Amino acid sequence: MGSTPAMDVLVLDAGTRQSLVTMRSLGRRNLLIAAMETFRNAPAFSSRWCKARFVCPAGYATDTYLRDLEAALDRTEAPLVIPSHDGTIALLRQHRERLERRAKVALAHEPAMTIAVNKERTLAIARQLGIAVPRGVIVTAPGDIPDALKEIGLPAVIKPCESWVGGEGRGARVVPRLVTTPREAARVFAELTRFGGATLFQQFVGGRREAVSLIYSDGEFYARFAQWAQRTVPPLGGDSVLRQSIPVPKDIGDESERLVREIDLEGYSEIEFRRDRAGRPVLMEINPRLSASVEIAVRSGVDFPFLLWQWASGVPIDRVGRYRTGGWMRYLSGDVRGTIETIRQRGRPGITPPSRAAFDFFAAFVRPMGYDYFQWRDPRPALRATAGFLRLTLSRVLKRELASLGRSSHGRRGGDDDTPAVRARRAI
Repeated sequence: MGSTPAMDVLVLDAGTRQSLVTMRSLGRRNLLIAAMETFRNAPAFSSRWCKARFVCPAGYATDTYLRDLEAALDRTEAPLVIPSHDGTIALLRQHRERLERRAKVALAHEPAMTIAVNKERTLAIARQLGIAVPRGVIVTAPGDIPDALKEIGLPAVIKPCESWVGGEGRGARVVPRLVTTPREAARVFAELTRFGGATLFQQFVGGRREAVSLIYSDGEFYARFAQWAQRTVPPLGGDSVLRQSIPVPKDIGDESERLVREIDLEGYSEIEFRRDRAGRPVLMEINPRLSASVEIAVRSGVDFPFLLWQWASGVPIDRVGRYRTGGWMRYLSGDVRGTIETIRQRGRPGITPPSRAAFDFFAAFVRPMGYDYFQWRDPRPALRATAGFLRLTLSRVLKRELASLGRSSHGRRGGDDDTPAVRARRAI
């Protein structure tokens, strides 16, 4: 790469959907955007608004990534860094003082981040505020599992206390896992703690998933948005793959604002809930970063990436009082994977029957909606994502199906090591 002109923003994690949305949002406002990833075929790299590209072939939790990030900041002179991946955020927080001598990091201050990324701390504060949370027990050793299951019951959900776990230059983003037997619980616990860390054994709440997104600064809320997820990948809970914009429900809207105020979580946050059988909202977690599903908010009239840029840059923040509701968005490759996972997990608690899952998948094609990655004014990221899906995701599914012939369909890993190849597969 030759001489790099000065940039306005360095967007990290170019393989994530929210980074592409961020690039498009800021690029349309004539800001110069550079991007960085750990692999070369990130969809955002092909956006018309990507003016400089940086590839670090090392994982996030490495000194190499840190050095390459500092070199990119030196070359671009970007005054602001916007991350969206849990692994990147963990590294930035570890070296935040050092990095912010060069550029502002678009994250809430550290006391708030320390609470928001930790489910145990978040839920403890929610309980103090009278917000409903699932019954849960912290488990740090295999010997604690029988007592935890006795208190929680089966089926149960096992979550890492923090979504990113890592050590000695390696790491993984770990997602919740449903378990139905003590033996399965012991196996999943071992998988989720292979890099260390504690787990949270939690009551299974399988109702409708709703989320509220907020921009908060200096005691004021500048934007609010709500959505519900009809389908996710993995099916138990993860990235939203089919979602709809809805008015902010009063119950979870009020609870979200109380929680954010109590933590003093400035900038962007997404607060996730599940509704129990009685329709009561139960808090799941807070995401203190731009969420993967944020494009539906942007298309509905709440441009969270731009509002985040305003907040982090110290300029006046626009107030957004209204937005369009009823719009649908779909993450197609994720919906393919989620439907396959649903069929493979047939019969497990909370899993849609295979025939209904297949019908719902194809029925979504006749419903008017937007699709992640695709924009008429910026078509190349969608083409790159589609090519990556055909090349990598279908190959990954085939390998998994072949491997499953020799083991139980329940023996999945809880997370993937943070290698460029894995990151590339996860990006599409």
